[in-house]
Amino acid sequence: MFSITKTELPEVALLQKYRENGSYTDCYLSRLSGEVLFSEYIFAFYTTLLFKAERTVLKWFFSMPSTDNEARQLAEGTTSNWAAWTVEGRVANQLLMKDFQGRTRSWFMSETIDFGTAKETRLYFGSAVVPIERQLSGRTTFGNQALIRFHKLYSVALLSAATSALRSKGRGDRAT
Repeated sequence: MFSITKTELPEVALLQKYRENGSYTDCYLSRLSGEVLFSEYIFAFYTTLLFKAERTVLKWFFSMPSTDNEARQLAEGTTSNWAAWTVEGRVANQLLMKDFQGRTRSWFMSETIDFGTAKETRLYFGSAVVPIERQLSGRTTFGNQALIRFHKLYSVALLSAATSALRSKGRGDRAT
């Protein structure tokens, strides 16, 4: 298993606006030696076996099928809709996705650091859960706390799976 660390959301993150508006946000980091293209990261993430299981659930329970080819189009920036998500924001090294219910956001960022004699790619994955305002009480909630705990574990597993996929394809010779 790769070392995935919980880290602060970078100031430049497209996800910052959700942190600032009081939504639940998180941010996880993985490192690979060498240079990994952002599109490779997105494609690897959405085509891991773990994420394919989620894609199967979306297909059968929500009639939202997706293919690896469509994941490639998303990774390359040629589509803005994929399965249960819509692109909310995109810059060269970041992607912010909104789920079909508008409750969650998935955020990706990569940055390559050049140390002169070596390069390292940092892969970030973060999420936002937008609070729900309860009609009767007027209170806001993020939902079941057990669900948030599961979400944290699942986020780490997803980033670890993507890191592993990239490494197995020769993208980065080590993970730290």
